[in-house]
Amino acid sequence: MGQYGISETMVKRIIRFPERVEEGVAEKTIAAMKRGTSARHNEIWTMYQTSGAKIKIITAWKYPGKSPARNPIPGEIMEEIKNIIG
Repeated sequence: MGQYGISETMVKRIIRFPERVEEGVAEKTIAAMKRGTSARHNEIWTMYQTSGAKIKIITAWKYPGKSPARNPIPGEIMEEIKNIIG
């Protein structure tokens, strides 16, 4: 996170209010994205896992430009995650 200048609160905000959610690259993970706030067009991604009521953050990174859409997460799973987060 330090390399990309992403704060802990930014990662939490991305998980709570993502603009796009997809299946993560690693097994049983979720990737959430929010567009960057700078004049440069970039995206900030967070990959995490849920187990019960806990969320384990795997990684966070910046993607330059706009990434292509892949496998979206079904709505019922997103509702379950929102209930865990509160």
